[in-house]
Amino acid sequence: MPEIVVQFEASSQPVEALREAAYRLISDASCLIDTIDGRHICRLIPKDRTGRNPDEIRSRFLDLVTDQNLREKVSAETAGVRNVIIALAFGALAREREASQTG
Repeated sequence: MPEIVVQFEASSQPVEALREAAYRLISDASCLIDTIDGRHICRLIPKDRTGRNPDEIRSRFLDLVTDQNLREKVSAETAGVRNVIIALAFGALAREREASQTG
């Protein structure tokens, strides 16, 4: 099966999202990611046993990259709230522990 090449501008696409998408696609294809001249070049090598055609694999990879970009955006936007929740939870646990040790 032929290699599938997908390219992204390095300035607008974090390589971490590409790596995560490649990992999530591992059952269908292997992925090599190179950064050359400001572009991330992803070479997808389909695994014969999957029965998927190259267009399906390319489409799945693009969907996974989009999904990962959204996950990272939501994570960044909610980091403050998440950190407050964690701090409050650990603070409550610390107070409970202190109360049980002194009481």
